[in-house]
Amino acid sequence: MLIPGGGADPWYWHPLVDELRGRGHDVVPVDLPSEDDSAGLSEYADAVVEAIGDRTDLIVVAHSLGGFTGPLVCDRLPVDLLVMLQAMVPKPGESPGEWWAATGYEQARREQDALDGRAPDDEETLFYSDTPPALIAEAAKHPRGQSGTPMMKPWPLPAWPDVPTRFLLARDDKFFPAEFLRRVVRERLGIVPDEMPGDHMPMLSHPKELATRLETYRAELPGS
Repeated sequence: MLIPGGGADPWYWHPLVDELRGRGHDVVPVDLPSEDDSAGLSEYADAVVEAIGDRTDLIVVAHSLGGFTGPLVCDRLPVDLLVMLQAMVPKPGESPGEWWAATGYEQARREQDALDGRAPDDEETLFYSDTPPALIAEAAKHPRGQSGTPMMKPWPLPAWPDVPTRFLLARDDKFFPAEFLRRVVRERLGIVPDEMPGDHMPMLSHPKELATRLETYRAELPGS
């Protein structure tokens, strides 16, 4: 189950979906109600649960803002593994809107921008520094709005769900800098993230390697 980040539709997952389906896996890129102002995190989790249907042996992959939704799904259904992919890691009672200041994100971004010499208006490099130009051009044809509703309410779980969790970090990301995420993952999950090449959209920039990483995680599960 592939949960997108903010303002992203299932199209963004298609290179990874093709890779995983070609290897024999049942893959579902979830379409979240991201443009619906009546939908918050609970409704996002509802959409994932509905997409799961009666499937079992679940691996949930949560990207970026999807990091607030993935654990909610794991609290509702038996999930074998949660993979946080360049994801926001929530704390109990913290809203997505509060996450940025609570983690020190803005300072980390300013420092990364200074190191990279990135112009403030260079949005393409911010998200797609390692994605092939043809896919960047295609991504521009798939705009998706993001309602602010999910940003306002506290993350409702009292603690991280009892589910095996891996964090996969794309170390070339300019939006969520690697050193920033290493610290957040250590402080909030108490684990060391695994790392791979890629920008904020590793499902576009490195789908084959990402598919291999996910297959490896699956093979390492007990009983696999």
